[in-house]
Amino acid sequence: MCPHQPSCPSHDAPDRDAARTLAAHPEQGWSLLCNGVVLFEDTGELLPDGGIIAPHRPTDPLAPSAA
Repeated sequence: MCPHQPSCPSHDAPDRDAARTLAAHPEQGWSLLCNGVVLFEDTGELLPDGGIIAPHRPTDPLAPSAA
């Protein structure tokens, strides 16, 4: 249960990444959020119910426009 006021978004909310960080381990590439989500530096997520969210950041540079 989140002790913050207002409460952090739950792990199943669309804005779950906005929860406060409880533990950060940048040397290992992950952070634990107040809602139980483990957020990885590649933007992948491990949910407290065992679910996963695949990395969701663009990894390819934008192609130059054909001007």
